[in-house]
Amino acid sequence: MSQINLELAKKLIESAEKEANEIEVPMVISIVDEGGNFIACHRMDDALLVSVDIAQNKAWTSVAMKMPTADLAEAAGAGKELYGINTTNNGRVVVFGGGIPLCQNGQIIGAVGVSGGSVEEDIRVAQAAVDALNEPVSSNK
Repeated sequence: MSQINLELAKKLIESAEKEANEIEVPMVISIVDEGGNFIACHRMDDALLVSVDIAQNKAWTSVAMKMPTADLAEAAGAGKELYGINTTNNGRVVVFGGGIPLCQNGQIIGAVGVSGGSVEEDIRVAQAAVDALNEPVSSNK
């Protein structure tokens, strides 16, 4: 199983930034390891300052809850099973899309969190990092 290190985090961030540039939305992209520990955070020019904490918390939430934050949004709605979970962990739990676990061989090895656009845009940019992780290393497979 691979681990998230700075070299891999940079590759994932680069792919996410490319997607953010394509949709012309400055983003903050954050990567954490399987324990929710900070690996890297990248703030594009003109990205909102508030997005730094949000992106980091989306990545942390995604790995801590072992699910995309978009899925958590569903479960945390009024009257739902996890309603109010965003008030736990000193308010660190984010209940809207933009955080996605990074998985290899069925194991979560970290997560990406993206903030700066609409929820749909954040998810799209985070998915670009996930897709980069899952690209074949070589054509000899």
